[in-house]
Amino acid sequence: MSRESLRINEQIHIREVRVTSATGEQLGIMPTREALRMAEEQHLDLVEVAPKAKPPVCRIMDFGKYRFEQQKREKEAKKKQKVINIKEVKLRPNIEQHDFDVKLKNALRFVEEGNKVKVTIMFRGRELSHPELGKEVLSRVAAALGDAVSIERNAKLEGKNMTMIVAPKVQKSSKKKSQKTQTKGGNSNAEN
Repeated sequence: MSRESLRINEQIHIREVRVTSATGEQLGIMPTREALRMAEEQHLDLVEVAPKAKPPVCRIMDFGKYRFEQQKREKEAKKKQKVINIKEVKLRPNIEQHDFDVKLKNALRFVEEGNKVKVTIMFRGRELSHPELGKEVLSRVAAALGDAVSIERNAKLEGKNMTMIVAPKVQKSSKKKSQKTQTKGGNSNAEN
């Protein structure tokens, strides 16, 4: 019997428990000692599954194997997750056109990779007295990114920075349309 099962078995202080076998078969209500003996005979563990039930429900199982399978399922779920990062592009209110184009190209690349983009306008000194210049630059960015993004958070002045967050648009319908056109094109080519 493993250490975990001993620890689990020590936690069972109730005289009678409802027991289910490793296959899920109901074995009925029996004294705790008898349930422990049955588990030991099968070289398995007695695990309390529903402690609040009256009487508590215990299952005879291989607890180590159960934990291993549970960890395996969690790893699989973690692999399927899509992690979305927030990338940042920093601009100035009086940015030149070429610099603006370079920053815009980076922002577009981040969006195409599936990341959110935080566009930050940094103000210094007297520039802070003209926040409309920063809003104008942010509106240029939003207009240039166009339909590729949706604005998640509008321009907001926070201290000496004005920020706006854009996220990639979910385009499930366009994927379906492109798949339909590919299959139609493939069928017409096959007929020729």
